Amino acid sequence: MKRYLIPLLIFVVLLVFLVIGLQLKPREVPSPFIGKPAPSFTLPILGKEQNAFSPDQMQGKVWILNIWASWCVACREEHPLLVDFAKTQSTPLIGLDYKDKPEAAKAWLKQYGDPYQLSISDLTGQVGIDYGVYGVPETFVIDRSGIIRYKHIGPLTKEAMSQKIIPLITKLEQ
Repeated sequence: MKRYLIPLLIFVVLLVFLVIGLQLKPREVPSPFIGKPAPSFTLPILGKEQNAFSPDQMQGKVWILNIWASWCVACREEHPLLVDFAKTQSTPLIGLDYKDKPEAAKAWLKQYGDPYQLSISDLTGQVGIDYGVYGVPETFVIDRSGIIRYKHIGPLTKEAMSQKIIPLITKLEQ
């Protein structure tokens, strides 16, 4: 009897882990950065490389940092949402061009539209690493004090914008 009980118990434990795993939402990976200050950096502005941008410039504002690249197929999927968002919202949208050639990035924005207040070039990917980026696209909502309040992994959807990001921005701006 004990001979059959041990394999049965192992099977039940594995089944419990499987059920728990199937209920997880992979786009909602908890980020260790939520509730912590956004990492500081200074990067050149795409198309105005003589100028630089730092998150310190956004103190006192709620803003969005969207990590994208011209080589990113999924970025094309979310891009129309960002263009629409930029037309209807006053929240600053900053783009971080991740491990991309500046000329390719500028051409991509010209072709698909530029929703960003400005884009910055992260040629080496170091800032992406500092923000814990798994891959592009990823989007962060950062509050007036420079604290990361939300991270979205993967392409943005209408649902994520309307149910999470816009309500959070509204709350943070009050």
